Amino acid sequence: MNPEVLRGLLEAVARGDVAPRQALERLRGFPVHALDEATVDTQRHARCGFPEVIYGAGKTESQIVAIATALAEAGEPILATRVDAAIGERLRERFPEGRYAPIARVFTRAGRHPLPPASPVAVVCAGTSDLPVAEEAAETAEALGAPVKRVRDVGVAGMHRLFDHLPVLHQSAVIVVVAGMEGALPSVVGGLTDRPVIAVPTSVGYGASFGGLAALLGMLNSCAAGVSVVNIDNGFSAGFQAGLIARLAARKLPEQG
Repeated sequence: MNPEVLRGLLEAVARGDVAPRQALERLRGFPVHALDEATVDTQRHARCGFPEVIYGAGKTESQIVAIATALAEAGEPILATRVDAAIGERLRERFPEGRYAPIARVFTRAGRHPLPPASPVAVVCAGTSDLPVAEEAAETAEALGAPVKRVRDVGVAGMHRLFDHLPVLHQSAVIVVVAGMEGALPSVVGGLTDRPVIAVPTSVGYGASFGGLAALLGMLNSCAAGVSVVNIDNGFSAGFQAGLIARLAARKLPEQG
C-alpha cells in the first residue's frame, strides 16, 4: 500500500465512509504478492518511502519481468538494478514508458502516484572508469524523485578540475562521491562544503587497490567529518540514501533556484 492509498484510507475513516474495523482489516499484517519464485513486499512503500527494488544480478529474465509486473499492477514505480542490456530491452518491450540506462545497468519506470518533492543531489565521479557505479547512484536518486547534477572526471590527479563545479556542490542537499584507486576524492569534497557526503569506493584500480578495499579503507579513514561510506561498488545504496536525505531537505529548506 503506497502512501497515497494509505492517506486515502485514513481520510475515508475520518469522514465516516469506512468503519475503523474495516480499515484495520485492510491494514492487518504485511500484505505480499506471492509469485512462483519471489514474494513481492507490497507494504514497503508505506514503510520505507519507496517500493521494493529489483536487484537483477543472479535473477533470470522471467523472474525480473514477473516482479516488475507485480509492482506495475500495484501502481508502484519500478527500479531494477544490475540488469544487463538484453533484459533491459525486454523490460522496455514490456513497459514501453520505462527507460533503460546502459551505463548504470538500471531500468526505471514511473508509478501511478507522484513522488514527494526532493532537493537537488550532486553525484561526483572521480574518473571515467567509475561511471557505471556513479550512474547507478544517479539513476537511483532520480528514481526517488531527486533532481541530480552530475560532475564527472574530477579526481585528485587533476584536482583543479573540481573547483569549477563548486557551485553545484553548494546548491545540493547531499553529495555522492564515487572514486576508486586510493579513494581520496570524498575527503577533498568533504573539506570544501557543509553538505553531507556519501562516499562510494569502486573496484577500479591496479593490483594494490585490492578490488576496491584500499579505496574503502581510505574513505573510512577520512579526516573530513561529514563523510559517510557505503560498500564497494554500491552505487544503489548511496543513491537511495541521497534520495531520502534530499526528500527531508525539501521539507525543511526553501526551494533551490
